[in-house]
Amino acid sequence: MENFFTDNEDIQLLFENTDLREVSDLKERDYSDFDKYDYAFRNADDAKDGYREVLKLVGEITAQTIAPLAPEIDEEGAHFHNGVVEYAKGTKKALDILAKSNLMGFTLPRRFGGLNLPTFVYSIAIEIVSQAEASLMNIFGLQDIADTINEFADEEIKQKYIPRFIKGEVTGAMALTEPDAGSDLQAVQLKAIQDSNDEKVWYLNGVKRFITNGNGDVLLVLARSEPGTKDGRGLSMFVCEKDDTLVVRRIENKLGIHGSPTTELQFNNTKAYLVGKRRMGLIRYVMALMNGARLGVACQGLGIAQAAYLEGLKYALEREQFGTAIINMPLVYDMVINSLVDVEAARLLVYDTSRVVDLKKGYENLYENSDKSDKDLRAKMKHYKAFADLLTPMAKYLATEYANKVAYDMLQVHGGTGYMKDFNIERHY
Repeated sequence: MENFFTDNEDIQLLFENTDLREVSDLKERDYSDFDKYDYAFRNADDAKDGYREVLKLVGEITAQTIAPLAPEIDEEGAHFHNGVVEYAKGTKKALDILAKSNLMGFTLPRRFGGLNLPTFVYSIAIEIVSQAEASLMNIFGLQDIADTINEFADEEIKQKYIPRFIKGEVTGAMALTEPDAGSDLQAVQLKAIQDSNDEKVWYLNGVKRFITNGNGDVLLVLARSEPGTKDGRGLSMFVCEKDDTLVVRRIENKLGIHGSPTTELQFNNTKAYLVGKRRMGLIRYVMALMNGARLGVACQGLGIAQAAYLEGLKYALEREQFGTAIINMPLVYDMVINSLVDVEAARLLVYDTSRVVDLKKGYENLYENSDKSDKDLRAKMKHYKAFADLLTPMAKYLATEYANKVAYDMLQVHGGTGYMKDFNIERHY
């Protein structure tokens, strides 16, 4: 049976030959969960076996169930009627399968019901999901919302939201961009006003635009909490839930990824809670959230490139002209092989970036929970932070650029027929 994890020789090569001992030691806190949870790992070898089994499951579900739904998801797309967003039928089915398979809490702690897996494993899963149905990643990958809540919110907020993400009861969104504040996030104007009777409660007013999955149930919102400020130091991060005060004004009619709704939102005194500390919304929390999103998009691009390459290879092997398969024509062969090289180069960078991000997070957690007197530990933490901050945008850039190149070249391999919806390459392109 087809499996997007076990069938991919390059993924197998990288997974089996990447030393994850240091990563798993840090993530598992020296395997302190082993006596508490029946699915926790005993040691590094046990962890590697566990990672493999989870990825086999993801590979099986994506290849055999989700990928066949992709054409109809792309054709139907997300719907918007009378202020309500509805996913395509195939998207609903895919999310239901992922939730029932306990795959919606990849990196989240076991104390909430999560799998507590490293970013390295999560990145492979995102690639595989994106290979099957690229727009689904925009919902599946928003597990990062819960990860940000886990990293920065207080315990009350964690307990309120994280278990619901893990069970697949809610989906999330990060509401950052505004009509007049796109890349320039320090110009965000959406207002947050504190309740005069309950300092824990805030109310949000304003508009957000181009919000992926803005119809989600739980949103992280960047808002201006400090009156009179105009820069990033006046911004804080808030969490809110979908209710009647949060209006979806429209969804965008996009070129691609039709299964993922991109929304415009109107906040009308929407009740919210502060995440972390005031004034740190952009400076610290959004930066962390965006680095996770950048890596997720890199994995999405990688999955699209892999899918496009396989379509081009299949067509080149099957299509005959002048009495031979077109793969035997030098120019076609070169395009196919160069696309394979591009995919494998991007994968190597994305996976190693994911490993470095794991080490960065691991040593940051170790340092924060120490007495902060260990200079070597602090040096390691700073080293991996700098390395991760360098590699993450590079991985996003390279993987997405290669995805565009590979999809274009594999469309050319198909010739004019590749432009038709009869072939999957049209969707990948």
